[in-house]
Amino acid sequence: MRAHQIMTRKVITVGPDCSIADAANLMLRNHISGLPVLDKVGDLIGIVSEGDFLRRSEIGTQRKRPSWLQFLTSTGRLADEFVDERGRKIGDVMTRDPVTVSDDTPLDEMVSLMERKGVKRLPVMRNGKMVGIVTRANLLQAVASMAKEIPDPTSDDDHIRSRLLKVYDATDWRPIGLQVAVRNGIVHLYGLIGDDRARRAAVVAAENIAGVKEVHDHICLVDTWSGYYVESPEDLKAAG
Repeated sequence: MRAHQIMTRKVITVGPDCSIADAANLMLRNHISGLPVLDKVGDLIGIVSEGDFLRRSEIGTQRKRPSWLQFLTSTGRLADEFVDERGRKIGDVMTRDPVTVSDDTPLDEMVSLMERKGVKRLPVMRNGKMVGIVTRANLLQAVASMAKEIPDPTSDDDHIRSRLLKVYDATDWRPIGLQVAVRNGIVHLYGLIGDDRARRAAVVAAENIAGVKEVHDHICLVDTWSGYYVESPEDLKAAG
C-alpha cells in the first residue's frame, strides 16, 4: 500500500498571509489539526498545526523563563519565540520546509518517517506539487481496511499451530516450556514467564494468525528468585 492509495486528496490549505485567528477557525470548522501552507503559485512552503498555537500571548501561554535562564538563552532563539508567540500571520508561526513524501512512498516508510521526525501528517508530492496529505487518521483507516477478515483455505488447526510456533521461535520473550494447542481455531497457550508483559505479547501473536477464533491464556507467571508462581488471570477466574 502506497501514499496515493490512502491519502486525502481534497486538502484544505492556507496562504502565509492568512491570520492566526482565521486559520484556527478553519481548523475548528473542518475538524482538522493541521494545514499545509501554499504560496501564491501553489508551491508548498510550510505547514501549521495545533502545536504551533500552544504558546500564544493571546491566551497567556507564552514561555516564562527565570531571569537567569533568560540570560543564557541566545538572542536569536528569544527573537524566534517572540515571533511564534505574537506573530499575526501563519507565515510567522508555520514550520518551514515540512517533511514530505512522494505519491508512491510505501506505507512502512511513511510510518517510519512520522516516528523519526515526530510529525503527524505528511504532504504528498508529485512533480513538485502537493497532490494530497497522509495523516495518522489515514493510517488508521488503512489498518481498519486491511484488518477485515479474509478467508484462508490453509488455516486449519495444524497450520495455525505451526505458524504460531514459527512466530514464537523468532522472539526473545517467548514463554519457557511453551506449549500450543489448537482445536477448531481456538488456541490454548501454556508455559512460564518471568515478566507479565510477555503474556500480552504471546496472546497478541496468536490473535494475529489467520484463522484463529479465540485465544485462551494458561501461562503462569513465575518469580525467578523465589520460584513462586501465579496462574494466569483466566485460570484464576475460572477456578472462582
